[in-house]
Amino acid sequence: MGGSESVEELVAMENHHWYAKFMKTCPSGQLSLYECKKLLTLDNASAEATSYVEKVFNIFDTNKDGFIDFLEFIAAINLVIRGKIDQKLKWYFKLYDADGNGTIDKKELVSIFTAIQAINGNQELSPEDFANVVFQKIDVNNDGELTLDEFINGVESDQHLLEMISKSFDLSNVLKVIQSGRRHSI
Repeated sequence: MGGSESVEELVAMENHHWYAKFMKTCPSGQLSLYECKKLLTLDNASAEATSYVEKVFNIFDTNKDGFIDFLEFIAAINLVIRGKIDQKLKWYFKLYDADGNGTIDKKELVSIFTAIQAINGNQELSPEDFANVVFQKIDVNNDGELTLDEFINGVESDQHLLEMISKSFDLSNVLKVIQSGRRHSI
């Protein structure tokens, strides 16, 4: 298959095709963090990229057994591609909230965005600029932290910010890797 499929086409593939792909990658039916990094050719990635993948992995590993099984895998892909915007934003928030304290500060935003850039390549803004734009637009009480409500309400009411955040989390590269079994360049 060529590399020109859209994300929707990739996701629209029959589930049994995804299942075959998934089982080929991890015959045990359980994808470990190590296998996940290997699948995405990130076994020698930078510390930022590695911590990002670990964070994504932990969020997708809904039963916290240290593995992503096929149902968790499909649920994750469906959320990222087809999920309602507030579901996606909750997921992004979890990803940004590095210490799990229920709020995001600028440092957390910069570190996760740095990691995303390490995987997705160049974005139009530096991680610091991105964090500044996000906080300037949606930190309504100016306390230097974003709660889940501030984050969701702020991003949903600002189309430009919504596009920036969605674009920064474009997982089509990851899906193409899984679909083709090899790394595509951007």
